[in-house]
Amino acid sequence: MIVLVKTYIKPMSKEAHIIMGFFFLWCSCSSLDTYININGQTMGTTYSIKLNIEDKSLDHDDLKNKVDSVLNRLSTVFSTWDNESEISNFNRALDTDGILISEDFKNVINKALSISNATNGYFDVTVFDLMSFWGFGPKPYKEPIKLEWIDSILNFTGSEFLVLEKNILTKIHPFVKIDLNSIAKGYGVDKIFNYLVEQNFKDVFVEIGGEVRARGYNPKGSFWKIGIESPYEDVKTKEPFIGIIELNNKSMATSNNYRNFIKYKNKVLGHTIDPRKGYPVNSNILSVTVISDFGIVSDAWATAIMAMEYESALNILENTDNINVIWVLNVEGKNYIKVYGDVTLSNEKYELLKN
Repeated sequence: MIVLVKTYIKPMSKEAHIIMGFFFLWCSCSSLDTYININGQTMGTTYSIKLNIEDKSLDHDDLKNKVDSVLNRLSTVFSTWDNESEISNFNRALDTDGILISEDFKNVINKALSISNATNGYFDVTVFDLMSFWGFGPKPYKEPIKLEWIDSILNFTGSEFLVLEKNILTKIHPFVKIDLNSIAKGYGVDKIFNYLVEQNFKDVFVEIGGEVRARGYNPKGSFWKIGIESPYEDVKTKEPFIGIIELNNKSMATSNNYRNFIKYKNKVLGHTIDPRKGYPVNSNILSVTVISDFGIVSDAWATAIMAMEYESALNILENTDNINVIWVLNVEGKNYIKVYGDVTLSNEKYELLKN
């Protein structure tokens, strides 16, 4: 018997920019007694870990406590919902002389600036005030008040307003505020994954809020299987996923625009914001799934590609290595799948676009 467990949950808050809906194919009835599950809450969402343990005397509670300790520390760095977190203190500061930041903060900012450059600014972490303006994040406006305010916010939005030198992060404009929700969960996945590998676990599955990284084999002896969630309307019609991916020493993240949204003047606006223009993205892209070597990379690139037009993404990807993408596109009222890179998708529910 195969049990299909839906691991997407309604977020505990609006903290996450992107909540990926996915299905984890867990074969519970045939699972080996050496596999364990560790679950909990972190970063405003949940985490799930599956491990194959050879030492049956392993203290599961001790391992969970160590995992929670790592994740709790990251929350004190990256949570914009915690007024005392490192990122909140940075956002409040009007200092343009530079602020000393932690190693974790530095690692994420460094990767964020690199990906911003690689995506021509479609990925940008200086979007805190833009997200608030459109009704998302810890301090959202009830509704956008004056659209002309966007031009003012754009005056201090952009990766060029951040300078990182060693562990000193400098704001070029005092009003710059950053939001790392589109990259921090992926970083958290990598931290936990690397910790477990260092503990000599060979078969590992780590998921935080829909961001996944896995290596080795599941209890049935095959690579870990992840189902990509169908658009919301298809869930109602009992089409829970659009296809299945096998992960082996890879990470995966999905960004979509139908889970988290607001209504503005009788229009439904998704939470994906084009940071270059300041407005929510309006396109025929329903979701983007990115498969890469690292969680932090998949997380950020999924956000960036979701903000791009399909053709723009293809142009950028031609000059980028190790980024594999699956789009769900709506063309004239019909959903299609488009695949880029080295991706094997099985059990696909939509027609594959070849061009």
